[in-house]
Amino acid sequence: MDIVSSEIEDYCRAHTTDLHPVYDELAKVTYAETECPQMQVGKLEGRFLKLLAQLTGAQRAIEVGTFTGFSALSMAEGMTEDGQLITLDINEESGRIAQAHFDMAPWGSRIERRIGPAIETLAALSGPFDLAFVDADKSGYIAYWDAIVPMLRPGGVIVVDNTLWSGRVLAPESDSDRAIVAFNAHAAKDPRVEHVLLTVRDGMMVARVR
Repeated sequence: MDIVSSEIEDYCRAHTTDLHPVYDELAKVTYAETECPQMQVGKLEGRFLKLLAQLTGAQRAIEVGTFTGFSALSMAEGMTEDGQLITLDINEESGRIAQAHFDMAPWGSRIERRIGPAIETLAALSGPFDLAFVDADKSGYIAYWDAIVPMLRPGGVIVVDNTLWSGRVLAPESDSDRAIVAFNAHAAKDPRVEHVLLTVRDGMMVARVR
């Protein structure tokens, strides 16, 4: 299921602020060298993440799921000059691509990569954070949410990707489908946040800590 038609997505991209050339280079490398390049968040979601970083005045941010770095670059671009984004992943190969492009970006020094199981790395971190983005293994979404939300400051924002899962939330069949359905229900019942489920790309749960 297409959440939004390709024609509407094209129109939205055409009416969204242009990207720095480093993103175009990153997209080319991602499509040439990775098996699942569609995992890259792309222009619309990237610009949205940058805006959230700007609107929250983000100085500290956390990301679960680096892939090749598009989302990390987007958030870091919108952060304060002295900002720090910690991005977590287990894949060193895609992390190599990410780091190469972090090094190209004028704001790339704001990003710190950490390799290893994200839930273990999160347990060793302390807040407060201003902004968080989760785009990793779907079975871990509830655990990541429960680890991150207490580390966000009041007014801090967490964004979770793929929360419509190509529409399969309406008729879940696989373990991944059911994991997303369970996560959405978990987030929707969380009294610590105000939230909205958006139809941007493959769905985004956006929540603000009360």
